[in-house]
Formats: sequence, C-alpha cells, structure tokens
Amino acid sequence: MGSLPHVVEDCFGLLKLYSDGSISRNPEVPCPTPLLNDDSVLYKDLLFDANWNLHLRLYKPSSSTSLEKLPILFYFHGGGFCFGSRTFPHFHNLCLRLTTAFNMLVVAPDHRLAPEHRLPAASDDACLALKWLQGQAAMHGKNVEDVDTWLTGVDFDRVFVLGDSSGGNLAHHLAVKLKAGSMELAPVRVRGYVLVAPFFGGSVRTKSELEQPCEAFWNLEMYDRFWRLSIPVGSTLDDPLVNPFGPCSQNLAEVALDPILVVVGGGEILRDRLEDYATRLKQLGKKVEFVEVEGQQHGFFTDHPFSDVAEKVIQRIRDFILDNSN
Repeated sequence: MGSLPHVVEDCFGLLKLYSDGSISRNPEVPCPTPLLNDDSVLYKDLLFDANWNLHLRLYKPSSSTSLEKLPILFYFHGGGFCFGSRTFPHFHNLCLRLTTAFNMLVVAPDHRLAPEHRLPAASDDACLALKWLQGQAAMHGKNVEDVDTWLTGVDFDRVFVLGDSSGGNLAHHLAVKLKAGSMELAPVRVRGYVLVAPFFGGSVRTKSELEQPCEAFWNLEMYDRFWRLSIPVGSTLDDPLVNPFGPCSQNLAEVALDPILVVVGGGEILRDRLEDYATRLKQLGKKVEFVEVEGQQHGFFTDHPFSDVAEKVIQRIRDFILDNSN
C-alpha cells in the first residue's frame, strides 16, 4: 500500500495542503479583532458573480442622499491570496473607516482563494468586480430591476481602487490591465490606485528582505509560503503575477497608467522592494507617490484603522483622491 497523504504546507494550522493535492481549512476566522458597527455607516452584501458565488459588500454614509453623487472606492483585502473575506472583522472595520473618512461609497469584493484557486483567479475576480460596476452603470437611469438602489446616487466617473497587501498586488494588475483612462470600463472611470504594502516578490532578494527587520508577526518564510500556495504550479517568484519588474514581466514603459500612491511601513520586510517598485515607475515617467510610514510593520493600516498613524495615512490618501478627482 502507498503511504498516507502528509502535510506539505501548513498556514498557521488554518490551511493545510497535503501531498496528494487535497486541502483542509479550519473555518475559524484568523483575526480576533472585534467587529465594529457604526451608525454613521450602512452596509449590505450583494452577489456580483453567480458562476463562482462571489459576493461584495457595499458601504455608504447613512447621511448620504440620492441627490449626492458619491465617489466610489473599491477596497481589495489582503490575506496572501489564501485568506480573507469582506466579512473578516479587520477588513470590515477598515471599510467603515474609509467610508466616513472619504464620504464615498465603498465596494469590498471577495475573490476566490488559493490554493484551491491559484492565481490569476484572484486577479480575474477583481476585474469581474469592476465589470459588475460597469454593468450597473450601463443600466443606470433605465429603471431596470437589476440596478441596485444604492448606486442611484454615485459618481461612476470618480472611482478609486485601494488594495492592501495581496489586494495591493491586485490593484497594480488592475492598473496595468485597464491602463490610463480605463476606457474598457466606460462609463466607469478609475481615477487612481492606492497600494498599501502591496504583496510583491522576486527571486533576487532586496536588502530589507535579506536583513528581515523584526516584525511582530511576519517573516520572509511566511511570504514565501503564501507564494508557494498561490502562484501557478511550477511557477517561480519571478512570475509576472509576483514580480512586476521580473525578467518575464510586461514592459511597463509601454503602458499608460493612472496615478498610483504606494504606502509602506518603514519596518516592513517588503519596504525596499516597494520603494524600488515606485522608483522604477517614476523613472518610466509614471505619476507615482511613495509614502513611508516610519517604524510601522505590515498590516498596520488594516489592523488599526482608527489609530493616529492610520489617520495620517488617511490624510495622504484623501489628498491623493482630491488631486486626481478631475
């Protein structure tokens, strides 16, 4: 008889990949954060893709009226492509904060998770979410039952995308796919992208990856494990889905991009890689801002959205949105 399947990858005991390709998940949500409810924000869940049973959560200020044309902010959560949902408390709490901070309609879509659905599944789902909004915009004003009433008072011409960690990776690939002006989404118009500690990698290690600053939770081995679980089987850390400037990646000099704001904690293992990403884009003539938040570690913005440090980041994002709204 052959040997029994054994664990080849173990993510915190919550996700296990076995030698025969089978997968087990613990239903426990890996974030002990209390779920907040704020009377100043209303929210509800909608199905945006029936094929994969994918849902999103809409958030809007409770004080908004149908006469107010709210801008739209897409929020793509982190989780190394392997974990996460709009229902996770820390993602939900951040969306509450973003809604009130920017007075926008926030859209928080789910995506398929690896390793059951390896990349580019998550990237494809991010596109589906924006296509869903395009479908809503196309039917706007036509008295069609499928149009959600919360979208009767929004500005489809002022859409921003914010992604955190692996969600920041998704935001980058959306920016590259849609290009400046996002013409294929008309009448939806994406104005800019905010990448908070985007999850990138590469076979050549950066200085901060080699030195591995003392983060309270994250380390390089964890990042590598998430990549092993999420990239296509047989791929490497220089896969274009991982490394935007890898040897096989698209030449971004030829791609017109909407403005990008990159935010990273100064104490992150990914810090140098993300500064290099922003620097290279600037050298290519792209409109990019790079913000380093001194001493902060990976997840600081999502895990503590009501902190003084997060408030400073929110102010920079607010300025970025205002600067690129016209």
